Amino acid sequence: MSARTPRAAAPWVRTRLRTAPGAACAFALLVLVTAFLAAAFPRSVDAYETKGLRHDLGTATPVHSVLELKGPQPGLELRPAAREAAVREDTMAAAHAQVLKRLPAPLRADTAESAYGVRTSTPIAAGEPWFPRPFGLDPTLTYATQSGLSSHATLRTGSWPATHGTVSMTTGEVEAAVTEETAKALRIKTGATIAVPTRGEDTLTVRITGIVAPKNPAGSYWSSEPLLRTPSLVAKPTKDTPRYYWIAALLLPPDAAPALLATAGQPELYWRIAPDVSGLTALDVPQLRTSVASLEGGPGLLAMRDVAGATVSMATDLDEILTGYEGMRSAIQPVVTVAAVGIGAVAVVVLLMTGGLLASRRHAELALLRARGGSLRGIGGRLLAETAVTAVPAGALGLLLAVLTVGEARLWPAAVGAGAVVVLVCAALPLRTALQHRTPQTHVGRDDLATARPSRRRTVAELTLLVLAAGAVFALRRRGTDAEGGTDLLVSAAPVLVGLIAAVVLVRLYPLPLRLALRSVSRLRGAVGFLSLARAGRTSAAGTLPLLALLVALTTAAFGGSVLAGVADARDDAAVLATGADARVTGEADSVPLSAGLVRAVEKAAGVRGSARVQVEFGVALPAAGDGTQDAKGTTLIGVDPATYAALARSTGLGPFPADRLRAKGAGAAPDGDRVVPALVSPSVAERLGDRPLGLRALAGNFKVRAAATVTRTPAVDGSSFIVVDAAAFTHRQTTALLLTGSGLDAKELRAAARHSGEKISVQLRSEERATYVDTPMQSGAERIYLAAIVAGAGYALLAVLLSLLRTAPERTTLLARLRTMGLTSRQGGRLLGFEALPQALLAAVGGLLVGWATIALLAPGVDLVRLALSSGPGSGRLATAPLRTDPWSLALPALGVIVLTGAVAGVQAWWAGRRGSITELRAGDSR
Repeated sequence: MSARTPRAAAPWVRTRLRTAPGAACAFALLVLVTAFLAAAFPRSVDAYETKGLRHDLGTATPVHSVLELKGPQPGLELRPAAREAAVREDTMAAAHAQVLKRLPAPLRADTAESAYGVRTSTPIAAGEPWFPRPFGLDPTLTYATQSGLSSHATLRTGSWPATHGTVSMTTGEVEAAVTEETAKALRIKTGATIAVPTRGEDTLTVRITGIVAPKNPAGSYWSSEPLLRTPSLVAKPTKDTPRYYWIAALLLPPDAAPALLATAGQPELYWRIAPDVSGLTALDVPQLRTSVASLEGGPGLLAMRDVAGATVSMATDLDEILTGYEGMRSAIQPVVTVAAVGIGAVAVVVLLMTGGLLASRRHAELALLRARGGSLRGIGGRLLAETAVTAVPAGALGLLLAVLTVGEARLWPAAVGAGAVVVLVCAALPLRTALQHRTPQTHVGRDDLATARPSRRRTVAELTLLVLAAGAVFALRRRGTDAEGGTDLLVSAAPVLVGLIAAVVLVRLYPLPLRLALRSVSRLRGAVGFLSLARAGRTSAAGTLPLLALLVALTTAAFGGSVLAGVADARDDAAVLATGADARVTGEADSVPLSAGLVRAVEKAAGVRGSARVQVEFGVALPAAGDGTQDAKGTTLIGVDPATYAALARSTGLGPFPADRLRAKGAGAAPDGDRVVPALVSPSVAERLGDRPLGLRALAGNFKVRAAATVTRTPAVDGSSFIVVDAAAFTHRQTTALLLTGSGLDAKELRAAARHSGEKISVQLRSEERATYVDTPMQSGAERIYLAAIVAGAGYALLAVLLSLLRTAPERTTLLARLRTMGLTSRQGGRLLGFEALPQALLAAVGGLLVGWATIALLAPGVDLVRLALSSGPGSGRLATAPLRTDPWSLALPALGVIVLTGAVAGVQAWWAGRRGSITELRAGDSR
């Protein structure tokens, strides 16, 4: 009977996890959060880019988003029967099915909103006497046999149009329907008939059998050609006063299409394809652009001609929508990458600090194993297994949470991010151990920050980082965050590199003030201050890592907060430029005067604190320039009360000026064309006026103006050419605009006062204008990422503080125990620990403030937030730029949090050490 192999001791991994379960759980939680952030970031970017694409395509007007395939009527050389067969319902439906089937991927059709038919491309005049003729001109009508009318409309009056028998080119009467809006505008009733001239001597009678209401008026079925739904007044081209006439559309049944071939309206065949955007993703954009180009003039168009006719053509504005989407994505993506690189760098540093903390706590244990013959491979393998047991499940759980939290995104980038975190965590501890224990160590000397002398390699590495940081900042300031062909990671890493260089510089300078302070404190009677500074000077030279984490985290938080503040400021500025005040009440086209009763009612409304009565006159001719050229558009003349208007300009920040410089002398005197009135002018007008007074002829009066001051903006108008003068100089005074200031303005009360006046009054509130700048999914997604960057940056900064303090916690606890045996009180122990940690906390906080401020100041010229702040809506053109601005709260709050947390941890440690007692701590051994 063979001897049994002796059973091995307890497994290493299980023993280590049982020995320190709290540390293992904390480590797993850190890995889980970091893996979640690393996996959630690429998924969030994919998600908001996909939602942004669907938003842009889905909210675009059907006129621009629909794909219209159209061709002329069948050739006249064909026999009538062949021409009629080419436009019948079954032929058109079969072609429609093939057109939808042959759409190149990733284009897909929304079959419910797509339609086909035959229409008269040239409107035909209707001579029936009962049609309205506002200017004495006959209305013109188009006739369309659009498919699916009964599915997209509700019958209000009469019956659905139908065909009776087989309709041909010689059919004398067909039925049609019109929408309610068309019937109301053109006074059409059921049973009415319209004579349509044909190519021969006969006429085609169209009888109205039904009036319908669209079920979805905004859908592509009705809005790809709005005339089908809503008639329009069109101006007849003329050199004299324009004359308008009605143009509308009548809806015939699909099988009535052959009858249109006999008319003179140039019939054409069409297939309108509404794109289905529900399945599109941001990754489909390149292929989508290729597909659209192919349909407009490539293989896709040839495939369509195989089924719809050799002469059909495709027209769509989808390519323009995609161009706008890609422009916004290319503007937002680099700015978001800056935040991602910053948070990623902080996370890496914190993970390395965690590995360093674990390695320092187990230094004696690993040194003993190494001294007793343990190999680096064996020790590293056990540490790798010990770390992987905790890190791999935590990373997998973080990935799972990211997938569940952020949907509709690719999996592999998230898996790569979470996997990178796990690999870094698993490799940090074994590699650090292998580097520290290459040779058995019996004793390690002091590694004081105050006495350490950097090596030549470290100096070269620091100089290299300095060059990289300078190059990144220079590139970002010169060309901005945009880079040809994608995002420039060097430029995006500029804040991180600046923080890294600042950490290196601060660590090198840190011993100098510490030595000076130590000399001053050594002369004092108390021992606490001297011991605190002496202990602070003995901090390990490895303190660069926590300082780097703090600086990069604080810089990233400050940068993210400044981005959000810059976005909010840009929207506020755009809203102010749109209204000029907290509220704006104007007549029609800003030129119709407001009645005195309306002005009094509005000024008495709740919340109104002040008002400025303004008289605006557009198109005032300017004197000819020096070369004799005239300004055809003229300028805008604005009459104001200097005192109230100057106060409004100061409060809004739009061209503030001293009221005395605008006040006209001799106000109230008899009108005189030779009067010289001081004026507040725009730069373009100032260049035209020069230094001498020049005469103006306006409806408000004739006088001369002299430029008293030049401003680029003014509250009354949103334009670049204006003249602001004292309204007392006007011969004909009136109020065309009322600019109101106040908090809590009641929009309902203001609009009620406008309605009671019986005038066409426009009421515009700055708060409502501000609310119109609604985020697109891409903008809101980028803002959420920056908000997460602020929170994550602050959290990692505080975690770096905790890790830095926990690394030396046993040594400080032992020190307190020894000093208490020498008479140190608990209060003095708390002060000792607080003063010891204070220099590094102040270094990190003040350094973070300075570095954050300097980073924003350095990078601001290269960061433009216009596309992030304003979509392509009404306010996007009002701001040329939206620069990055420093947000004081984003700078101050994280820095104060570092100081407060450091003091709190020191106080808690002193209290806990006091509870344990000196004897218990001293029995634990002599920690170095």
